[in-house]
Amino acid sequence: MATTSNAGHPLPYQTYREAIERETRRFADAVRGTDPAGAVPSCPDWTLAELARHVGSLQRWFCTLLSRRVQEFPRSRDVELGLPDDPRDYPDWVAAGVPDVAAVLRDTDPDAPMWTWGEDPRARFWARRMLFETLVHRVDAERAVGREPDVDPVLAADGVDEFLVNLPHAGLFAPGVTKLRGDGETIAFRCTGADGAAGEEWRVRLEPAGFRLLTGGVAESGPDTAAVRGPAADLLLLLYGRRSFQEPVFDVSGDATVLDRWFDHTAF
Repeated sequence: MATTSNAGHPLPYQTYREAIERETRRFADAVRGTDPAGAVPSCPDWTLAELARHVGSLQRWFCTLLSRRVQEFPRSRDVELGLPDDPRDYPDWVAAGVPDVAAVLRDTDPDAPMWTWGEDPRARFWARRMLFETLVHRVDAERAVGREPDVDPVLAADGVDEFLVNLPHAGLFAPGVTKLRGDGETIAFRCTGADGAAGEEWRVRLEPAGFRLLTGGVAESGPDTAAVRGPAADLLLLLYGRRSFQEPVFDVSGDATVLDRWFDHTAF
């Protein structure tokens, strides 16, 4: 069995740049020509128009942060959006932002120090974050319009890592995270390949003061209190609350109440 977290070892920066463009265009294609008032079941109370506005606005906000190389928590989120008056034009507005996003990412030194809310205090944090925000919402959009989404397993595994590495710092906008505690219980998330072979895995320990991602493998974490095993794409969507660990695609072992506690507190 391989495998602990690949925390601190993200994919090449070029991979994020290319994937963001691809995922943004896929998102725009999914919502183009649909009813802007259509529901998005995986984002309760959101319409397709609101989802599109969120994706386009967030990308423009991230680009503003990168362009300014912000060094402290921003006091304002005001940014010129150029949002169309007609929600039916939102998909094209999202796609129209791709060249600017590509230019900002191309001109950014990924190792440049800057403010981030997560683990990595460098500019590449925002490229990685932008990718998975866009990718997960692309899946939301495709499901909402009746398409069956697919997610590249390499990107998905990196998305699992990105989520778990940054989750302890997410209390700023996910307050439930700050209340996630335990008495030493460990949860393992394990990827499987198309042939069922074991891939990467991540272990998290719940402690009285909070929780942390373990990097020392079984020797550090001891026996797993609970474990979830499944394809990387499904694990990614599970962590983002788009799937349930009770679905048959997952192999679950151990104490399910610990998993319930985890997912009750980790809405992102």
